[in-house]
Amino acid sequence: MQATCGKERNSDAVVSVNLGGNGLNIEIKSKIKSLFGKHMETAVRATCEQLEVSDAHITVADYGSLDFIIKARTKTAIKMARKQVQ
Repeated sequence: MQATCGKERNSDAVVSVNLGGNGLNIEIKSKIKSLFGKHMETAVRATCEQLEVSDAHITVADYGSLDFIIKARTKTAIKMARKQVQ
């Protein structure tokens, strides 16, 4: 029930998803967290809401990515984690 998506390179992000737990716990690791941390968290929450995920621990390691990259990596990691359950 855990999956990771992305690469540690410029303009990308590594998103790790661990499904389960109590509630949605989002951890952002980024050099620009003070400027864009809330925006990154909003992108992850929107993706989780879209995919109906309410219980998960999600870690985003940002390397200068834009919000659509974070959304895509989050979506892919959630789908990969769900496949492990089936």
